[in-house]
Amino acid sequence: MAEMSPLLDVRDLHAWYGESHVLHGMTFSIRKGEVVTLLGRNGVGKTTTMRSIMGIVQKRTGSIRYGQTETIGLPSNNIARLGIGYCPEERGIFASLNVTENLLLPPAVKSSGLSIGEVHTLFPQLKERARSQGTKLSGGEQQMLAIARILRTGAELLLLDEPTEGLAPVIVQHIGAVIRDLKKRGLTILLVEQNLHFAVTVADRHYLVEHGTVVDEIENGQLANNRQRLEAHLGV
Repeated sequence: MAEMSPLLDVRDLHAWYGESHVLHGMTFSIRKGEVVTLLGRNGVGKTTTMRSIMGIVQKRTGSIRYGQTETIGLPSNNIARLGIGYCPEERGIFASLNVTENLLLPPAVKSSGLSIGEVHTLFPQLKERARSQGTKLSGGEQQMLAIARILRTGAELLLLDEPTEGLAPVIVQHIGAVIRDLKKRGLTILLVEQNLHFAVTVADRHYLVEHGTVVDEIENGQLANNRQRLEAHLGV
C-alpha cells in the first residue's frame, strides 16, 4: 500500500526576523490525523516555525504545502481559510469580550466547526464562565478558550504553541484528554511543548529541533529506547 501523502509538508524552510536568520532549512511532515510535536530548547525556532506556517513571519523561503496547496506566498488570512488554526503561546484572548463573545468572533472556514454546545461538552468550565470577561479568566480557562475558539472555525490542522505552560496539573490532564479526543475526531495537531511528560501522552511522533532545523525524529513508542538522544538534544 502506498504511503499516504502528508497533510502538511514543510521543506527547506528558512525564516528571518529582520536581518536575524532564525530557521535554517526546517524539513518535516505530518499525516492527516497525527499529533506531532516539535521538541527543543527555548530559542531554537519552534514558535517561529509555527508563525512561518501561518504566514505571520513574512520573510521566508522554502516550501510549505498544505494538502495540494503551496502556501509559502499566501497572506496569513488566506492560509487560515484553508483550514489551519493557530493557538499562540500568549493565547490572544480579547480581554474586553466575554467567553461566548470570544467564541463567536472568528469566522468559520469549514462547515465542520464545533457548535457552542459541543465546545461546552469539551470544556464544561467555559459553559460556567460564559459571561465572564477575558480578564477574569484563569490561565487554564484562557487556554481552553483559545483552543475552543479555533475549533469553532472548523480548522482541520491545529498549531498549538505551549498549550500547557504554567497550568496546574489537573488542567494539563484535561488539555491532554481534549487533544486525544480531537485526534479521534480526525483532526491533525502540531504541538510545540516543553513538557516532555505531557507530550508522550498525546503524540505519535516527535521532531527534535536545534538551531532552526530538524536534527532527529523519534516515534513516540521508541522514546524509552532513545533516552540518550533525547537528553543530548533537550538536556532532560
